Amino acid sequence: MLGRLNHVAIAVPDLAAASAVYRETLGARVTAPQALPEHGVTIVFIDVGNTKIELLEPLGEGSPIAAFLEKNPSGGMHHVCYEVDDILAARDHLKASGARVLGDGTPKTGAHGKPVLFLHPKDFMGTLVELEQA
Repeated sequence: MLGRLNHVAIAVPDLAAASAVYRETLGARVTAPQALPEHGVTIVFIDVGNTKIELLEPLGEGSPIAAFLEKNPSGGMHHVCYEVDDILAARDHLKASGARVLGDGTPKTGAHGKPVLFLHPKDFMGTLVELEQA
């Protein structure tokens, strides 16, 4: 069921400053910021060859990233994203196995324009897991 690692997401309090660190200090190519109001974030991606790093900052009231940054003011790793061949089959298998899918279980469109779901961190050793349709 589990496919390749698509990205590691890092929550940041200032997307422009974090992007500059990756671009200027590490020499990375950083995409233009993309607002995702449905997810309450603005993001950029950094391609590192075998996967991507996603930097995300809060967007709008009630952003889940704002709550994360209240607990971690400097930012930090927010989630890992794995690809799956069939997101609905993966969801059904996970639910049958006792894993908790966040929200109502209906996939939302993610940053890559593909369906995504999030899994409760308490079911995965304290790590928020995102699944993305491959």
